[in-house]
Amino acid sequence: MGGIRDKKIEYFSKLRELLETYQSIFVVGVDNVSSQQMHEIRRALRGEGVVLMGKNTMVRRALRGFLADLPDFEKLLPFVKGNVGFIFTNSDLKSVRDTITSNVVAAPAKAGAVAPADVWIPAGNTGMEPGKTSFFQALGVPTKIARGTIEIVSDVKVVEKDGKVGPSEATLLNMLNISPFTYGLTVVQVYDKGQVFPATILDITDDELIGHFVSAINTIASISLAAGYPTLPSVGHSVVNHYKNVLALSIATDYTFEGSEAIKDRLANPEAYAAAAPAAAAASEEAAPAAAEEEAEESEDDDMGFGLFD
Repeated sequence: MGGIRDKKIEYFSKLRELLETYQSIFVVGVDNVSSQQMHEIRRALRGEGVVLMGKNTMVRRALRGFLADLPDFEKLLPFVKGNVGFIFTNSDLKSVRDTITSNVVAAPAKAGAVAPADVWIPAGNTGMEPGKTSFFQALGVPTKIARGTIEIVSDVKVVEKDGKVGPSEATLLNMLNISPFTYGLTVVQVYDKGQVFPATILDITDDELIGHFVSAINTIASISLAAGYPTLPSVGHSVVNHYKNVLALSIATDYTFEGSEAIKDRLANPEAYAAAAPAAAAASEEAAPAAAEEEAEESEDDDMGFGLFD
């Protein structure tokens, strides 16, 4: 009893130290993960994170005991269920997540296992003798005999995602040497500086965030302008719109101010501005050949490609 109690105290102490040392935690699912995989993941995370496993009851008891001093970690309690573990880190969350999920191994189908994805049997020659066609017929797999062997005519889905693998499916897949599943750590939830969120949040890029932010600002500005209620995003638009109204009023009346002088003059003397535009265009056209002639003359004076002492 004393040994078990000492181990619990040591575990609680280690967990608290990790909670106080690291600002981010990955809650990871470890279903079907072998001890060899865990060893490789620990090695891959060396210097970037610490893996901690433990019984859920003991983890929950420890976390509840820490809540008086560390109240933010109460958010982790709902996720301490099932076959889970913890990875503590202060490194970049996305890179650590990729390291965690990259270590996967292929596994054969076992009867009663839940399929994490759809399982297909591809078309092609199986190399199996015709006497084994009963396995294919039981699963509705279309076959034909070609050169004394069984050939699958078309791709067939034998197990649906989240469905259980039956004995016939498991036997046939193993006979075909198909290992349809891959197993590794899965990220259940991410804790970072007091916030808990799913791992998919880590896939959001800076461009997406900026796009959502700009879209929100545009929406606020539109609502503010429509409601006549000034907000920071709408102030610039309001100033411009009011300036347009003042300018229109100045044009419609005899009142003139510095900003409207040029526009009113253009409206009063359109012929002058219409004549000035072709003249400016012609001047630019004439300037272009003259500049070209000057460049040609300068190039002729450049010793015609010979040096002084050639």
